[in-house]
This record gives sequence, structure tokens and C-alpha cells, in this order.
Amino acid sequence: MMSQEKIIVLDFGGQYNQLIARRIRECNVYCEVYSYQMSLDKIKEMEPKGIVFTGGPNSAYLEDSPKCSRGIFELGIPILGICYGSQVMAHLLGGSVKTAPISEYGKTEVEVNTSSPLFEGVHSSTVCWMSHTDYIESPPEGFRACAHTPVCPVAAMEDPKRRLYATQFHPEVMHTVEGQQMLSNFVFKICGCAGDWKMGSFVQKTIGELRQKVGSGKVLCALSGGVDSSVAAVLLAKAVGKQLTCVFVDHGLLRKNEGDEVAAVFGPQGPYDLNFIRVNAQERFYSKLAGVEEPERKRKIIGEEFIRVFEEEAKKIGAVDYLVQGTIYPDVIESGLGKSATIKSHHNVGGLPDTVDFKEIIEPLRLLFKDEVRKAGKELGIAEYLVNRQPFPGPGLGIRIIGEVTKEKVKIVQDADAIYREEIASAGLAGKISQYFAALTNMRSVGVMGDFRTYDYAVALRAVTTTDFMTAECADIPFEVLQRVMNRIVNEVKGVNRVFYDLSSKPPGTIEFE
Repeated sequence: MMSQEKIIVLDFGGQYNQLIARRIRECNVYCEVYSYQMSLDKIKEMEPKGIVFTGGPNSAYLEDSPKCSRGIFELGIPILGICYGSQVMAHLLGGSVKTAPISEYGKTEVEVNTSSPLFEGVHSSTVCWMSHTDYIESPPEGFRACAHTPVCPVAAMEDPKRRLYATQFHPEVMHTVEGQQMLSNFVFKICGCAGDWKMGSFVQKTIGELRQKVGSGKVLCALSGGVDSSVAAVLLAKAVGKQLTCVFVDHGLLRKNEGDEVAAVFGPQGPYDLNFIRVNAQERFYSKLAGVEEPERKRKIIGEEFIRVFEEEAKKIGAVDYLVQGTIYPDVIESGLGKSATIKSHHNVGGLPDTVDFKEIIEPLRLLFKDEVRKAGKELGIAEYLVNRQPFPGPGLGIRIIGEVTKEKVKIVQDADAIYREEIASAGLAGKISQYFAALTNMRSVGVMGDFRTYDYAVALRAVTTTDFMTAECADIPFEVLQRVMNRIVNEVKGVNRVFYDLSSKPPGTIEFE
């Protein structure tokens, strides 16, 4: 375990399980997510400083709803129940949980008792995010309500003697204005954490552990050029140097000049002492994608072909002991809580090739969230433009091109995207937008350029702001910036005569196009 102190999150099916862990880690306290079914023996073995119950879609008073063992409250470990987690706590300890006469959803003014350790430093009237149809009608014996709204008598409750706390609202979401203060109070004032989870110590400790694990063995890394695989590769390079071989498959679906940028960092002229193989497989991928329009089929073809190319290169190298995967913590959580992590089919590895034998998979980032991976990259001295680059889908531009993928369409979207990114950077907006890119629609329409009639494609510009990528809002980009982007794309990118700006939020849309 990377830190002596930790908080564990027990998941009851809540949509914000990862977000709770991220917020606690922002306090420099290590936190992991597990299933609510985790045994009491396992919890005791882990010796957590505190436990958080997540929300969930069920009703705590129903017999078949998910519940943990009542014995968890006898362990003497501080517990914070959130939303459904608060109702589970109330129900198991003898309180009354019922269907609320009036449901609450969205931003809600909550009156809190600031003498509670949970609300120290919080305004007595504060905006919180509610999302519930059930409510705690009356708290269990030993508890007292420490927050309320006009329709929710127990918006929060506490039993300070047993260090048990619960909130009907969600302190982990940004809409709860002082939620981070509340979580910080739980972590430091109630659980007594010191806050020693620091990225610098993680990096140094991981390098030492990797060096010890690999010994004199050989390591193979499938390098996509994205943030995760780049940081994983540099960790291994720092640990074992020339024992590492990075295979970079350029499938021709990367952003403009991206293949050369990756080669410049990891190739022979780069700062890292490792073996680097670049496979230029563009034509091979274009050939496989010819005539294919259905998005999921495109994804599968790209993933399958990636495995095949990687397999071929791995067999040429031979006698490799370890395979590096850029798996990060959200991948682990989504693989199944409370179980051994399933090895996912991942875009930069594609799953384990059947014909190449590895002693073990190394996943040096499997404890980190994406923002923590970026911090690790900075600690390792990786170039800023690589560490902070935009999230990029595994199938690359293959899913930012609606319909069939061709070499010509790839060039259109690469050029349009490069212009868009240049102008966003020039306008000083790059750090204010979570993700932005250009995509090629499958729509062609009539236009006029000079004295000539055109029948060309429409490019769609996408830009969103988000804290967790689970939900997202369209970014409010100044009109003059969008107009400048449109003028440049229409004038400089052959084959485009219209530019759209996508206003969709997530939901109902996704951040990517296909």
C-alpha cells in the first residue's frame, strides 16, 4: 500500500464513487473504492483511518437493497454516509427511513449546525446538491440532526461519540459549494489523518519497487503517445533503462504531427535511455477500415489490428518477461469492485496477445486517477505538452470521423483540429476548457468559394468543461474566437465549406462523437 494512512469508500452503486475518492485524495490522503460487500475481516486488516458510504439508487428499507454488515459500526472507525449511504446507516442503527413527502433534486439551501466537526468553517446556510426520493424521518438513538432544509428534517446527522456522520446531500460534487471543506473536516478533524499522500514520494517509491520487481528481466510497453502510457513508460525507463522496449504503433489516426512528437520524446534523440520501435502502419489500418461506417465496428477493427501489429513486433523482440499497461484507477474500479482487477481490452495494449508469453503484467499507474497521472508526469520531468495534452480516444480520429475513414478524411480532421487548437491556445483559453477538438461530420453541402460552387464537408467543433468527465457542459467560447477558427478552417483546409459548433451537453450527448 502506498501510504500508511488511508480512507476507504464502500460503493453502494452510486454514480459518484470515483469522485468521492478523488476529492479525498485532493486532501493528500490516500483513498480507494471497494464494494459494500467487503468483509469486516478485510476492513480490519486494511486498518483504514475512515470509511465513506456512497450514494446509490435503492431504498434502504427494502429487504433486498444493498447493505453492509451492522458490525461495521462496532469497529471504532469513523464513518461518513452520503445520500443512500446515510439512509443505510440510519436504517441499520434503528432510525426511520421512508419515502419523502417531497423529493429534493439539484442545488438546495441547507441550514447546518456549525458546532458540528463536520461543518466547522462552513457557513450556517450553504448550497448543497440534493438527489433523493427517500429521507431519514428520524435519526437512530445516539444521533442528532445537524442540518436541515424546509422539507428534509435530517439533511445531516451525527453521533460524535462513535464518530458516525451522515449527509443526505452530496458533498463530493462541485455544486455543493462548501463540500470540499466538509470532506476535509471529516478526513482531518474526525479521522485524524496527516495528509501524507504526495506524488513525489509515490514516484520515487514506485521506481524503486519496479526496479526490484523486474530485476534483470526484459520489459515491453505498447506506447500510444497518450498521457497514461507515456507516464508508465517513463517510470519504467527510470527504473530499468535499456531493459525496456517501447513499441509505438502509428495507426495513422493520431492528431497532426503527433507520431513525430512521440518519436522525438521516446526515440533515440529523446532524453530516455530505452529501446524504441516505431511501426508506421497507416496504410494497413486504412485498408482494414475501408467501407466501414458503423462506429462500434470501427472501434473493434482498430483495436484488433493494434493487437496484431503489436504481436508481430513482440515476437520479433522475443523473450520478454513483463508487459506494461497504462491502466489507471478508474479502469480498475470499472473492472469490478471487490474482486481482482480484470485485465481490460485497452487501446494501447488491446488485451493480452495469445501468442506472446509474459510472466506478468506491470500496471504502475493502477492506483492513480487521470489528474494524478499528470502530476506524476510532471514529477518525472515529462514535457509539459505531453503531460497536459487533451484526452484522446483509443481508436483515435477513427471515431472523430463520422462514417467511413479514409486517408483524405483523416487529413481534413487533422488540419482542422490543429487550427482549432492553435486558436484556442492563442486566445488564452486552453487551460480553461476540459476537452476540445474538431470532428468531421458525414454531411456534405453546397457552398460558394470565389466564383465556384462547392460540394464539401462540414466540420464540427466540440469544447466542454467538466470536473469528472461523467457530465459536461458546452464551453462558452467567445464568438470572435469561433469565427476566427471557422475562417481559417474554410480557407486553409481543402474539402471543407462549413463549420458548426456543437452546443450539446453530456448527457444527452457524449463528449466524443462516436
